[in-house]
Amino acid sequence: MGCVCAAVKKMRPDEVDLDSDLVSRLVAAQFPRWAGLPVRRLASSGTENAMFRLGDDKVVRLPRHPGAVQSVGHEQHWLTRLGPALPVAAPQPLARGGPGEGFAWPWSVYRWLDGRNPVAGALDRPLTLAAELGAFVTALRGIDARGGPPNSRGVPLAERDGPTRDALALLTGRIDVDAVTALWEEALRAPGHAGPPVWAHGDLSPGNVLVRDGRLGAVIDFGVAGVGDPAVDLIIAWNLLPAPARGAFRAAVGADDAEWARGRGWALSVSLIQLPYYWETNPALAENSRHVIREILAEARAADAPLAPGYSAPS
Repeated sequence: MGCVCAAVKKMRPDEVDLDSDLVSRLVAAQFPRWAGLPVRRLASSGTENAMFRLGDDKVVRLPRHPGAVQSVGHEQHWLTRLGPALPVAAPQPLARGGPGEGFAWPWSVYRWLDGRNPVAGALDRPLTLAAELGAFVTALRGIDARGGPPNSRGVPLAERDGPTRDALALLTGRIDVDAVTALWEEALRAPGHAGPPVWAHGDLSPGNVLVRDGRLGAVIDFGVAGVGDPAVDLIIAWNLLPAPARGAFRAAVGADDAEWARGRGWALSVSLIQLPYYWETNPALAENSRHVIREILAEARAADAPLAPGYSAPS
């Protein structure tokens, strides 16, 4: 699972120290059959977990802070149900480790997935990738949602209003706050999800997508996957795909005007909240957040109004 990012930095005050020596000791103590395999930390823009390549065909994934611990069991359980039903590869759990060697939490070993993280603005085959991402989202939505856990991001956009406006206040002087606020308020007016809750990944972003030869090879990090409003998975239309490819993605997913408006709202909210928090500590994530804001502003200006298709501003 190849990743592209800057050097490792702590992004939260409660992050723990993780290194290759710790992982080697954990593996040797709990999975002796893999003892002695080389361990190498992977650069990543991820904020929740650290990844270490183990030998040639495995990867170790450890929580970076207490808030990420619950995702270990979540992924281990649900990936066995979701993975086989998807049209591209997803992480395949091989083992679950436990506390030890001074590390207090559970951790996972997965099968290695080849590929690299795509970079917004530098895609080799954007239309092909858009169609394949749409097929992934559609397949995930089609999995039986009965008994599935709630997706923390599959909620009404209104639940994001407070933290989104807090982020806008922090970004005064750094972005066009008035224009972005108007776009956010327009998203809030979009009709909510009217259908039954369905599966959504919840964090479709360049750092959680792997491409090979310009095509979608795998989707990783199912730590928040769950059931709810699937519009959150449309964020990939703005955090990765160029404007000319968004139509192909939308067609593949079958999003109507209301869902598309909510998806754009999610992309905006996620980026606005990320940007001030990770401005200094995660340059790759901050730059992608700025990219999303630029893309959504450009899209609105091209339409000569910050409105989703099919809507008009209330009088």
